[in-house]
Amino acid sequence: MILLLLIGMLAAEDSATKADQVIVMKSQRTLTLLSRGKVLRTYRVALGGSPVGAKERQGDHKTPEGQYILDRRNAKSRFYKSIHVSYPNEQDKQKASQRGVSAGGDVMIHGLPNGFGWLGATHRALDWTDGCVAVTNQEMDEIWQLVPDGTPIEIHP
Repeated sequence: MILLLLIGMLAAEDSATKADQVIVMKSQRTLTLLSRGKVLRTYRVALGGSPVGAKERQGDHKTPEGQYILDRRNAKSRFYKSIHVSYPNEQDKQKASQRGVSAGGDVMIHGLPNGFGWLGATHRALDWTDGCVAVTNQEMDEIWQLVPDGTPIEIHP
């Protein structure tokens, strides 16, 4: 009986420490996980190869800015795990349409390219993604566990 009680307490504690919001500050190159307004973790990140400004079209190598949802995950990505950002939102689609271009898509939080995990934190020396937010594989494992599907993400300049 005591063992069941302890297991129940651990499960409740685990669910209480899941992130309910993710904030990316592009200028600071950080991704922060929040739960009930309190910081759970902060990670240093690499961004798209042209990190200044919001994503405007497919292929511009910019990381989007705005409010999105982390809506699905891929354990068999070409990167070490990935969690999809719901870019483009309606505002992004409208802006791209006004310019006569595709807004693009497939923006993710992900680890390193498969086979390159040995790079570790050195990957952050350059912004190298096509517009995604990249972390180390170890950090991606933590994010994978702490961030449920449906979590809102805000990406700021």
